[in-house]
Amino acid sequence: MGVLLLATACGAIDAGGTACTAIGTRTGVSVDVEHPGVVSGTIEVCWDDFCATPGLELYPSSRVVGTTCTGASPDDSCSARSEPTEGKHGFADLPQLPVKPVTVTLKLLDQSGSALVDRNIALTPEMVYPNGPDCPAGGPQAGISVGADGSVTER
Repeated sequence: MGVLLLATACGAIDAGGTACTAIGTRTGVSVDVEHPGVVSGTIEVCWDDFCATPGLELYPSSRVVGTTCTGASPDDSCSARSEPTEGKHGFADLPQLPVKPVTVTLKLLDQSGSALVDRNIALTPEMVYPNGPDCPAGGPQAGISVGADGSVTER
């Protein structure tokens, strides 16, 4: 029984011999913001006759600016150096997000609470396969990019 539980916790191998781990996938909408001055935001996602307003917390973004490796063998180590950007990123968890077109209202605010971006955008969430296409799907996700000029596009 213990071996069965351990195998279930670590994942499974499908009929084709592919190892599929039990890795989780967040279901919802990711938001990447380059617009300066944004400190917070809200998001509303609607489909059919239903709307949801999940929380959207924005965090400072960073980028990799340098990597080093001690060699090319599997036992060697690598490191990466990152630096902050002026952007922000967040994820609105929405477990009931469907795999069909949705309408999103995104509002991004400055420090005083004034709206810098207030836009509607149509998105089509897609299933995510964290272990690759030969393993079960983890759930649907959609993404929004907000440019420094306030432009809003599906990612």
